[in-house]
Amino acid sequence: MSVSMRDLDPAFQGAGQKAGIEIWRIENFRPVLVPQSSYGKFFTGDSYVILKTTALKNGALRHDIHYWLGKDTTQDESGTAAIKTVELDAALGGRAVQYREVQGHETERFLSYFKPCIIPQEGGVATGFKHAEEEEHKTRLFVCRGKHVVHVKEVPFARSSLNHDDIFILDTKSKIFQFNGSNSSIQERAKALEVVQYIKDTYHHGKCDIAAIEDGKLMADSETGEFWGFFGGFAPLPRKTASEEDKNVGIYPTKLLRVEKGQSEPIGDESLTRDLLDTNKCYLLDCGTEVFVWMGRSTSLDDRKSASSAAEELIHGPDRPQSQIIRLIEGFETVVFRSKFDSWPQTEDVAVTEDGRGKVAALLKRQGLNVKGLMKASPVKEEPQPYIDCSGHLQVWRVNGQEKILLQSADQSKFYSGDCYIFQYSYPGDDREEYLIGTWFGKKSVEEERASALSQVSKMVESLKFLPVQARLYEGNEPIQFFSIFQSFIVFKGGLSEGYKSYIAEKEIPDETYKEDGLALFRVQGSGPDNMQAIQVEPVASSLNSSYCYILHSGSSVLTWYGNLTTSEDQELVERQLDLIKPNAQCKTQKEGAESEHFWELLGGKSEYPSQKIAQDSESDPHLFSCIFSKGNLKVTEIHNFSQDDLMTEDMFILDCHSAIFVWVGQQVDSKMKMHALTIGEKFLEHDFLLEKLSREAPVYVIMEGSEPPFFTRFFSWDSAKSAMHGNSFQRKLTMVKHGGTPTIDKPKRRAPVSYGGRSSVPDKNQRSRSMSFSPDRVRVRGRSPAFNALAANFENPNARNLSTPPPVVRKIFPKSVTPDSVKLASKSSAISSISSTFEKSPPIREVIIPKSIKVSPETPKQNSEPNNKENSMSSRIGSLTIQEDVKEGEAEDEDGLPIYPYDRLKTTSTDPVAEIDVTKRETYLSSAEFREKFGMTKDAFSKLPKWRQNKLKMALQLF
Repeated sequence: MSVSMRDLDPAFQGAGQKAGIEIWRIENFRPVLVPQSSYGKFFTGDSYVILKTTALKNGALRHDIHYWLGKDTTQDESGTAAIKTVELDAALGGRAVQYREVQGHETERFLSYFKPCIIPQEGGVATGFKHAEEEEHKTRLFVCRGKHVVHVKEVPFARSSLNHDDIFILDTKSKIFQFNGSNSSIQERAKALEVVQYIKDTYHHGKCDIAAIEDGKLMADSETGEFWGFFGGFAPLPRKTASEEDKNVGIYPTKLLRVEKGQSEPIGDESLTRDLLDTNKCYLLDCGTEVFVWMGRSTSLDDRKSASSAAEELIHGPDRPQSQIIRLIEGFETVVFRSKFDSWPQTEDVAVTEDGRGKVAALLKRQGLNVKGLMKASPVKEEPQPYIDCSGHLQVWRVNGQEKILLQSADQSKFYSGDCYIFQYSYPGDDREEYLIGTWFGKKSVEEERASALSQVSKMVESLKFLPVQARLYEGNEPIQFFSIFQSFIVFKGGLSEGYKSYIAEKEIPDETYKEDGLALFRVQGSGPDNMQAIQVEPVASSLNSSYCYILHSGSSVLTWYGNLTTSEDQELVERQLDLIKPNAQCKTQKEGAESEHFWELLGGKSEYPSQKIAQDSESDPHLFSCIFSKGNLKVTEIHNFSQDDLMTEDMFILDCHSAIFVWVGQQVDSKMKMHALTIGEKFLEHDFLLEKLSREAPVYVIMEGSEPPFFTRFFSWDSAKSAMHGNSFQRKLTMVKHGGTPTIDKPKRRAPVSYGGRSSVPDKNQRSRSMSFSPDRVRVRGRSPAFNALAANFENPNARNLSTPPPVVRKIFPKSVTPDSVKLASKSSAISSISSTFEKSPPIREVIIPKSIKVSPETPKQNSEPNNKENSMSSRIGSLTIQEDVKEGEAEDEDGLPIYPYDRLKTTSTDPVAEIDVTKRETYLSSAEFREKFGMTKDAFSKLPKWRQNKLKMALQLF
């Protein structure tokens, strides 16, 4: 679409550059910007253009444009608003969805911008009438309709306006009455109370009484009598008569019309397909209450204006229902529009470029305007956070037929792809113990054991009164919360359960269950010691990937392979996972491009392999849906611009963030319906209502009201006091309205730990210890190296902790948090006593690996006078301890006849590297003095360290 300067109204210059709302009122056929203080105030005699700009997670700005027409606006003003909306869209690059909003018939999306409601005021610019802000208060009667957003309409102040189906608000000088029709729902009554609060704040300066009147309540109640007194006394209400708008609503055939030269003509037949739409033309899709204007990307601005005018003419035709007009650009169709067609391709190769937006930006830039917002913003790149306390207690069971077998702590992070598992994680919440209970289904697990796992978890959750969060997870689609809880996670091929063994026997499938002395290849992945996994893959070259590191073993032969695109952090994870899969094994390092023949022989020969990281479903902008589940059918309604207040305790809601689905269940939901919560989540994935290609194996969480975890509440501005309130939605809101805010709720006591299978959920000596609350600045330690264990054996019972987990990360040698201002110990005995006490108490913030060749000394080491010695020296003090190498006096250094080179030429980042050296043993070319200076120990002491420890030190010094 071509854009010229004459197409752009000066009032729209710079519009839509940042997230938020912008409003213009049509005055003398021109848009005039409305001050922000007047947002939400609409006059019945005016027309408005409203722009909603939303910043998406992918960095793009999404625009929705609405033009609102008051019931008394002139035809000229409404026509101007329609045309200006098209112009505004052109100024934004021609991508916005445009909505026609008529007073009293607004879309829920539009009303969600001005929660809790809009109450248009009489008057307008064209009439010359100005609303008198300080005029005498006038008693008014409003009718409220809507469960999620409220449509408010002023009706005649008369008994005949009341009925049993709706909710009415009587606004008097000193008191506001809410009359609840007997047939209205609790949710509608609760939403209407938000309107009561709005009227109180807007027209009474927050000072007036509130009364709730129940339809059918006798006159004995004083407030009920007072209410009916305004209508001349109580009398039975007549049945509600059908209004004109109700009569017009019915079955209306869907028709597609092509617009040419301002005229529309029907095309196609009963079957609508995407192929009927030509990118060079505009079309009308007439659905009765909705008329869509579809504009091809190659159409001109004049063509789009003509199509909009044709739509206006269409909806004003005889015998038509009240219709909304929604305008769409090719390539940016809404889900509702696409659903009207019998077939719509999942992916389209539409030429969507930045040309239109770029031209507009260039035009505006010449006028000296900031056009940054018109171009696509950079996506926000952030490391996924678990949003869960990771200091809790974990229990894991493997499903075996209809039973579950509790795993020992050493095995609870080792899963098999042919099995199903149940995990229960308890952790401290703000005011009580919280639980996460879930299932994990391996890719090769059998359906019978999956059903058994779900049944057993359902009973566990029900026994805890539905308070735990329930999770259903599939192998390969685990969320960050799962990995953070397990920290070091391994998936082996094959399975151990009876179900898996029976299945492969029946199908005569070879048993590929992992064997420690067999041939196996593991892909290592993760982001750090609190999130690392080793996944067994097929032992062939095509399983390799340049973006990952691998562990390959066959019998006693162990090799590690580092892809060219991996980092030192990735390589560090290999050493930690190797300590779990093949502890104390001597391994050979293979770098991509310099592999040995033996390496390729084990993998069956060379072949091509990928280099890009395995794509994971990323989190997208969240969408909230209310849902109705009946007779196996799921119906959902999207709630726009949602907040915590939209979660009604009588209902169930689905929060969809693409990478995971959350099913929120209110306290007042029937217990039988609660049992269907997981099924509802699975049905949602199956239907994929937003057509966003949801994975059927995406994680599904079931969350009960009052037990919301942080990884759910982060999508809201959350007030925990609201979720802890009792009663139905109306009772809660009434309490808040009458008391001017959320009442203080007595926090429940922490729940007592619950056990299954006869085992307490309190960690015992066989259960692994967790030592740290979630914090990005704290590293939780899951185990110790063999060297550390040898030293610790003198001070504690080795059965008191799980020693099978990898050692903690240590940068250079010790954490950055260590300072040289540590308090010295008076004697060696006090140092040992201090170490012993740390084993008996809860683990500290960080634990330190103490190699076999070092000792604890009460003396402070002498400072080296060289400037860089402080940074590179491997002597350091931890807490109140001084760690110093155990150097034998007069120890001779053996250079093995190798030439000596300076450190600056040996490190991997050297600008003058040494040629013809063994790059896997760079440290051996250092002189004895420089080796001791850099490593803080002799070569002999270094050679006695475990291989993973050596590599870690070499990485820190850029010698690996």
